[in-house]
Amino acid sequence: MSENITAVLADIGGTNTRVALGHGTEVDLSSARSYRNVDYPGIDAVLRQYLSETGVAPQGCCVAVAGPVRDSAGRLTNIDWTVDREMLHEATGAHTLAVLNDLQAQGHALGHIAPENLTTLMPGKPASPQSARLVVGVGTGMNAAPVYRLGDRTLVPPAEAGHATLGLRSDEELRLLQHVSRLHESPGIEHFLSGRGFERIWNWLCVEEAIEDPKSAAEIMALMETGHPRAIAAVRMFSTLLGRVCGDLALTTLPFGGIFLIGGVARHFGPHLLSHGFPEGFGDKGRFSEFMAQFPIHLLTDDYAALTGCACHLTEQLQLHD
Repeated sequence: MSENITAVLADIGGTNTRVALGHGTEVDLSSARSYRNVDYPGIDAVLRQYLSETGVAPQGCCVAVAGPVRDSAGRLTNIDWTVDREMLHEATGAHTLAVLNDLQAQGHALGHIAPENLTTLMPGKPASPQSARLVVGVGTGMNAAPVYRLGDRTLVPPAEAGHATLGLRSDEELRLLQHVSRLHESPGIEHFLSGRGFERIWNWLCVEEAIEDPKSAAEIMALMETGHPRAIAAVRMFSTLLGRVCGDLALTTLPFGGIFLIGGVARHFGPHLLSHGFPEGFGDKGRFSEFMAQFPIHLLTDDYAALTGCACHLTEQLQLHD
């Protein structure tokens, strides 16, 4: 029964919302459309617009929200939008409804990602299909969420890991923290591990050299490709810190099924992580350093993974009621 219903799926970002139709766990990519958030008062207006354009009457609706979700209600971090099940029902008429954090949605997609959208960075060791996995998102912000399989159900608890405190070790890293703390009160992990975080690392390196040379993340990456020493140092610091955070999260959740890096920044850093400090940061756990070699690490590059996760989550919900 669940394979035959039509669902409307939405991935709400800070700037744009991507909407598509789903059938079972499959997303109809030919139906995907993107809407600028600034043009609409809320997600309900976006969904009404999409359904009026497509003429579809969906039986299910699931949205992924770039912000915290609690009790099936979410608030966007970067725009003044809220979303809950009642709003989704009124906008779509659907009766099977769900609101997920965007990283939760990515977690629900694991196991349904095409091989060409996964790049293995570190192979780890084989594990049971029921083993825990971990999704780590690095883009405009940073977050992480564990993914658990309980029989035929997937559980992805929501999290706001990017606002936890970054673990630092060296005098150099402490100087970086002091620099960022002068500009931001109680900085969390995403103050360092995000697009803007990468720029902060660059700016701190400039301060260390007593110069001013502000640049965008894209400009710094371009300089790194030319062999620019400061840009290389910025990439190495970023990669090392990302490795350390992923290592800490791995010890917290034991994701023997793999760690999956997602997000625009993770994608740009992917080709450079192995040669610029990520493995060292990840494995630097003292007598547990050998233990860390068990965890596979992959780069996920599917732009529609959040929509796929929404479809998979709705399918599981419907199977419970079949």
